[in-house]
Amino acid sequence: MERLSGLDAMYLYLETPSQPLNVCCVVELDIAEMPGGYTFEQLRSELGPRLLAVPEFRKQLAGGQLNIDHPVWVDSTHVDIDRHLKRIAVPAPGGRVEVGEVCAHVAALPLDRGYPLWEVWAVENPSTPELLTLAVKAHHALVDGVGGANIMAQLCSVEPDEAEPLDTQVSASAVNPLQIAASGVIGVMARSWRLTSLVPATLQTVARTVRRARSGGTMVAPFRAPKTAFNAPHSGRRNVAFVTLALDEVKALKDHYGVTVNDVVMALCAGALRNFLERHHELPETPLVAAVPVSVHGKSNRSGHNQTTWMFCRLQSPMADPVQRLQDMVKSTAAAKAHSTELGPTLLQDWTQLIGQYTMGAIKALAPRLPKPDNPPFNLILSNVPGPQVTLYMARYPIRAAYPFGPILAGAGLNITAMSYNGQLSFGIISSPDLVRELWPLADEFRTALAELAQPITDR
Repeated sequence: MERLSGLDAMYLYLETPSQPLNVCCVVELDIAEMPGGYTFEQLRSELGPRLLAVPEFRKQLAGGQLNIDHPVWVDSTHVDIDRHLKRIAVPAPGGRVEVGEVCAHVAALPLDRGYPLWEVWAVENPSTPELLTLAVKAHHALVDGVGGANIMAQLCSVEPDEAEPLDTQVSASAVNPLQIAASGVIGVMARSWRLTSLVPATLQTVARTVRRARSGGTMVAPFRAPKTAFNAPHSGRRNVAFVTLALDEVKALKDHYGVTVNDVVMALCAGALRNFLERHHELPETPLVAAVPVSVHGKSNRSGHNQTTWMFCRLQSPMADPVQRLQDMVKSTAAAKAHSTELGPTLLQDWTQLIGQYTMGAIKALAPRLPKPDNPPFNLILSNVPGPQVTLYMARYPIRAAYPFGPILAGAGLNITAMSYNGQLSFGIISSPDLVRELWPLADEFRTALAELAQPITDR
């Protein structure tokens, strides 16, 4: 039995029909050279044991009405692979739009909390028989960006015929609901003791932030973001788009401008969004604000699958000059990073630990009755996950490309996640068709943004 951390549980409490909190990865497999060709049965026989060997994929939620603390993870005594590994066909004509529609449908489907919180869908496309798309999905309570990358590594190998002994046996015993309830009571009682140290630490952090603000060295505050089409109410429907750039070209920009790959990634997002919004005559006069998750894996001694804190960054979208935009963003992002570091790696985890399911229920019931702020808390979620730079194989098929997709939140209906893999930098973009009907034009703007930053280099 493993009690969920407050941050992990928060993703359960915040989930609604219009806000499924799934983390996805769309993987393109090259099946052209597989002897005998592709069959779903072969995929299941090869991939099924690896899926069942992932520890996170054998956990399911438990709690009950008597539990007043966060839910617990327990090992499932039996995981039915047919419930979790599924297949779906792409409709004609089978282009990227149709593939994206199927992947968006998969991303939007809520996961059944009565079973382990993950699914893998084989997206079969008769129009491209040499390519198989897999949509891997897990609940955010189970994984964050780094955790998702680690799970993908467990599902893959560096050789097509690499055979490793896999532990698919689960020694699970029944968990007594009274035991869960009793430990929950103890956990709730212990929260008052946590406040004695958490409140003074928070007040010190606030004081440091005030001093930093006087010199202009803080990240942008929430609810300072301009309104865009992505910052309106939406349903549970999703749409996606994706694009791949050459990592060598991104690194050439990094070296030329003396910045980091992450700086270039953020500048590409700013450029793509600027061009996209300008074409729709919706470009705000003030900078867009991105909420950026920051991994604290290895820096935090707190439990939980989600090991992140957050910072808010200006994308400097109103600035027309791409080079000046990059340079200004580097400065503002550096200040945001320094501020985030000063807040500490565990402050968010410690406060979410105190907010139980009943408190969150009361907050959610009260929120619609409160006055709505004029500005959204932020415009989008932007994340960058480093990946391996070698060819990986899944179920003996080489992976051609991988596109990550995070969740979108109420008031901030756009998520852009970047991931590097084998010489490529891939961007997964997810929103809702209630907000923007087509995302592919935004995906295409990333190549334009790359060319704009590269122009001063080619002109030399």
